[in-house]
Amino acid sequence: MVHMELDVLIKLGISAILGMIIGLERELKRKPVGLKTSLVISIVSCLLTIVSIESAYKFPHNDQINITMDPLRLAAQIVSGIGFLGAGVILRRGNDTISGLTTAALIWGAAGVGIAVGAGYFAEALAGVALLIISVEIIPFFFSLVGPRQLRQKEININLRVDDKSKFDSIIEAFEQQKITIRKIHIEDLKGDEHLIRLLVTVDFRRNITDVYYKVSSMEGVKRTEIGGLQ
Repeated sequence: MVHMELDVLIKLGISAILGMIIGLERELKRKPVGLKTSLVISIVSCLLTIVSIESAYKFPHNDQINITMDPLRLAAQIVSGIGFLGAGVILRRGNDTISGLTTAALIWGAAGVGIAVGAGYFAEALAGVALLIISVEIIPFFFSLVGPRQLRQKEININLRVDDKSKFDSIIEAFEQQKITIRKIHIEDLKGDEHLIRLLVTVDFRRNITDVYYKVSSMEGVKRTEIGGLQ
């Protein structure tokens, strides 16, 4: 009995440590799901897996009673059930972009790590966490340095107020001269003679957003500039 309780505590402790590693990565990036959430997911997933396995062999088996259970029945429900929590962090922004997919995937990953530890696969769980951190931190950074151009750029939303339609072409040309690539453009007429230009642009990931603001706001014909939605 003491050995069994110690084994359970070790599994819960390991799952807490691995869940904490995943949670810290999200916490450092100020994501909605951080340290506490990842810890809870990993620990509870491990606990439910242990209960599922232990309860499968707890019921009596003899000639009169033969109860059979799947040892990982509860664990299987964790994988599907965690999807509801993951869906809560996926957001659709006003510019038709989706955010939170990586956080949702890491929630699912934290549950998987808890299940692996609860089933006794310690090395596999440790390797899984290591590969998760490498996948979301090191690999994207590597490709941002030597990868294709698209992976070395970041997206910025820019709103411009212009009061002269004849300046549209010169403003677009000014963006090209400043090495700011326009991905999407939406023009809306406002009251009076003003016009609103909504732009989704890409710039080098090392370029400071304040530098982009100064360059855009100084363009001829631009009366007001708003920059946000940094990806």
